[in-house]
Amino acid sequence: MQMDQLSAGVPVMIHLETHIKQNDDVSDYQLDVDGQLVQMGVNLYLRYLEPDNDTGEKTPVTMKFTPEGEVHLTRNAEAELRLHFISGKRVTARYNTPYGVMPIETVTPYLETSFKEKPFSGNVKIDYLLYAGEELVGNYKIRLHFTA
Repeated sequence: MQMDQLSAGVPVMIHLETHIKQNDDVSDYQLDVDGQLVQMGVNLYLRYLEPDNDTGEKTPVTMKFTPEGEVHLTRNAEAELRLHFISGKRVTARYNTPYGVMPIETVTPYLETSFKEKPFSGNVKIDYLLYAGEELVGNYKIRLHFTA
């Protein structure tokens, strides 16, 4: 598959693992889902629907990958979450709740993205800390792999 085919969007299989540590609580989450990879300009966008096992509803999730190695993660649920990851930096993120915007920040000690063309696939590894003000909300690890 050529990169220029990506502008129309390509179906991909996604395997996602999330490890969350909040205070003394640790939880692991795995998801295997179909998604779509689209190239717009110089950026790649990975889109998928994340099912809620309790309600059965599906939340649209978009990951944007920039040529500079930054990753933007957006979850459009009742509350919209916009996270921005830059390796080694603390950056402002947004959490739009039904009650207003909550200021949050991410600190990303580890971020690695790699993409291959044949077959088109990618690996994303993000370790980040999430802060609300000065308070640490949690320590997260995302491991994502997709294949066209």
